Amino acid sequence: MRTTTTAHASSTSPTSSSTTASTTTAASGTDPAALGQRGRPAVDWRIRFGALALIWGCSFLFIKVGTDGFAPLYVSLGRMLFGTAVLGVALAVKRERLPRGARTWGHLAVAAFLLNALPFTLFAYAELSIPSTLAGICNATTPLWGMVLSLVALSEDRPTRRRFAGLGVGFLGVLTVLGAWQGFSGQDPAGTVMALVASASYAVGWIYVRRTLSSTGGSHLSTAGGQLLLGTVQLAVVAPLVSPLPTSFPAVSVLAVFALGALGTGVAFLVQYGLVAEVGPTTATLTTYFTPVVATVAGVALLGERLSWNTPVGALIVLAGAALTQSKAKPKAARS
Repeated sequence: MRTTTTAHASSTSPTSSSTTASTTTAASGTDPAALGQRGRPAVDWRIRFGALALIWGCSFLFIKVGTDGFAPLYVSLGRMLFGTAVLGVALAVKRERLPRGARTWGHLAVAAFLLNALPFTLFAYAELSIPSTLAGICNATTPLWGMVLSLVALSEDRPTRRRFAGLGVGFLGVLTVLGAWQGFSGQDPAGTVMALVASASYAVGWIYVRRTLSSTGGSHLSTAGGQLLLGTVQLAVVAPLVSPLPTSFPAVSVLAVFALGALGTGVAFLVQYGLVAEVGPTTATLTTYFTPVVATVAGVALLGERLSWNTPVGALIVLAGAALTQSKAKPKAARS
């Protein structure tokens, strides 16, 4: 499970491009220089960076444990509810209001579906049949999806040899993770497809946000709070129609859903928001490349999931491809 105006507030793992993050940082009026004038946070940014990668990486473990006690839609609903509560408290403390204007709320409703309700639910359903480690690695393909979609949806993102190479490398990594040469290594095709579609949904959502919400003038926190609120309402309406209401509340699953929402969605957004303001979007979004590593370690160590050689090797190839799609060629030196 990657920030954008709302993407990393909502993603399982924040995996947004630095371009999107910088666009929305400017839109929200966050100035790193101003942060320095107010004084640096008490906790060093490197510690917060590591904590963010840890939280997002463990989100896949929390999903797996949550689905042991609840239907996937209720795991997603609980996640949204607790995440919204955290941002609601932050809004109250900072005395900020939710966005205004019917048009803005309409765009936020679409963003909430693409960046929250749909991918959160797909990942929850996917982890009924695939390991949390595989879900975490699938999430790392989001920059690859973003690269493909940006070529179509964003005219300023021109294809380059480097980016096409990254896409090819990333695709090779996905095939390696799945063990394509041996019948996809026994992985459940439906669960894997759902995880990949969830990752693609993040990419679509980020492009949508960039086109519709980057110039609304609202703060990062206010916009994300509105989006999570709408996503919670969407799932609250749909969940009872699809799955029966829970009849029991296992303590471990409840704690997992609480951690998934309060930490993985609410607190993670606030931490990432601060990192973007302090060290810039490019550095902050590097958490993308640590998330699948944490997810893999957590799945193997805490859930006892089996790990064949092709999973970590393929994950490294996926991350290398993703890094290539996000990198830019160095400008040639001018001739004297």
